[in-house]
Amino acid sequence: MRLRTLPLSLSGIIMGSSVAFYHGYWDTLIFTLAIVTTILFQILSNLANDLGDGLKGTDNKDRVGPERMVQSGAISPKQMKSAVILTSVLSFIAAGSLIYFGAQNMPNSIAWFYVALAILCILAAITYTVGKRAYGYHGMGDLMVLIFFGFVSVLGVYSLYSKDFLLDMILPAFTIGLLSTAVLNLNNMRDYTNDAKSGKNTLVVKMGPNLAKLYHATLIIFAVSSLGIFITLFKEPLLFVGMLPAIMLLLHLRKVMQITEAKKFDPELKIVALSTFALSIFMFAMLIYLKPA
Repeated sequence: MRLRTLPLSLSGIIMGSSVAFYHGYWDTLIFTLAIVTTILFQILSNLANDLGDGLKGTDNKDRVGPERMVQSGAISPKQMKSAVILTSVLSFIAAGSLIYFGAQNMPNSIAWFYVALAILCILAAITYTVGKRAYGYHGMGDLMVLIFFGFVSVLGVYSLYSKDFLLDMILPAFTIGLLSTAVLNLNNMRDYTNDAKSGKNTLVVKMGPNLAKLYHATLIIFAVSSLGIFITLFKEPLLFVGMLPAIMLLLHLRKVMQITEAKKFDPELKIVALSTFALSIFMFAMLIYLKPA
């Protein structure tokens, strides 16, 4: 299940929920169901990724990262397929419950839009590495992470609270989406050599490791800048305290530029993931503190 990835997946929900709370929109049930749904989507993605890369031979003895279950034989492909199916069903039930309670007093067309979005989330989680046309093997993983971890997560949950769309929320959606993409980019820089040999044409394989570092810097800088602009528009200067975890991201960026061995990228995944999670928590804490009486 790769539990270390779960805090990152929750960051968008927490960020969107924090702004909704500040604006006077809050529903504990929506928050709980959103957390459960997001966790299930992430676990589904992890299981499907293990299955897809295992069947394609991308996860092999030359791989730098942690050992995978299908690769090692600890879980058979048949068992993993069953786990993917079960988690897909649970994900759809959780998402359906979230939509049912969150889309109250919203037009039916919006509710059905959320249903379609939930189905797309499940399909995207599975087809990242599973299937002959797995988009992760054609350099599309980064874009999909930006969309689903950023825009779907942050904008989607905010609208379930507020029953409305707030244009300014695009900025924190970019922040979470870009930082989540940075985690994927680190993963792909770590696996660059093996992915290239296995025919997994990630963006890193397409652009090469040197450009991938510049791309990584762009992701981090734009993510931090987006949050800074959002806070400026918020007109709450004290809210900049919520950006303190960004210091870790800048220190991380300096270290990444100096890395020459692929295996040294692996610890940096945790730093970016936890820094992103910390940003969302810090923002939530500050927005609770600053909420108008």
